[in-house]
Amino acid sequence: MSEPFLAADGVTVRFGGLTAVDSVSVVADRGETVGIIGPNGAGKTTLFGALCGSVPAEGTVRVEGQDAGTWAPHRRARAGLTRTFQQRELFGSLTVRDNLLFATEAAALGQRPMRLARRHAYRQPDKADATIELLGLQGCAGMLAGSLPGGLARLVEIGRALCTDPALVLLDEPSSGLDNDETAQLVDRLRAAAAACGCGLLLVEHDMSVVNALCERLYVLDFGSCIASGPTAEVLASAEVREAYLGDLGAA
Repeated sequence: MSEPFLAADGVTVRFGGLTAVDSVSVVADRGETVGIIGPNGAGKTTLFGALCGSVPAEGTVRVEGQDAGTWAPHRRARAGLTRTFQQRELFGSLTVRDNLLFATEAAALGQRPMRLARRHAYRQPDKADATIELLGLQGCAGMLAGSLPGGLARLVEIGRALCTDPALVLLDEPSSGLDNDETAQLVDRLRAAAAACGCGLLLVEHDMSVVNALCERLYVLDFGSCIASGPTAEVLASAEVREAYLGDLGAA
């Protein structure tokens, strides 16, 4: 049986005397949606940084069956492991379409596409346009990304990730700052995008409606440790999880 695309074992992150992530193991593969939940400060975003290589960590991270522990973030991205951030990071002075075109250049060129002369030759307009259609962004493709409301801006950020041909996309709080209608649209678009692209999704999320709608499996972090993992319904029914995180929400 082949290894999953991402297999992290015993990941530990320390900041001085503080252990922010304590021996956490995570598995995620193409074609599945996996969630990571937990209270604020539980270590979720730090774990993402360790998986992507931007935060030094102990333990092992394997990508496509290879030890990626010494790989820089751009190498992991080129292998198919990409991410978005809780704070949106778009080129606000570029159009939506140009933001996606830049992502196709970056995927083709690697670490520093802006340093390469004639980088526009590596643009892939067909891929950018297909992503715009997939995410329902046709109506704003020519608008400046900085002028978009939160829901559309989040979709553009996800579109940039999809334009890199990822095997697994790490989404950090994708519904953060969105209203109910925007969140519902996000769920629909994420489900369609994952199905169309065949990629997996690994998401940190606080909105239980998103978790229940999308995630097949869950990991629950509390004080840097994983206190539960497994199928979503089973994890959310766990008394330990409800006590540590969900509280009354878990009984709703």
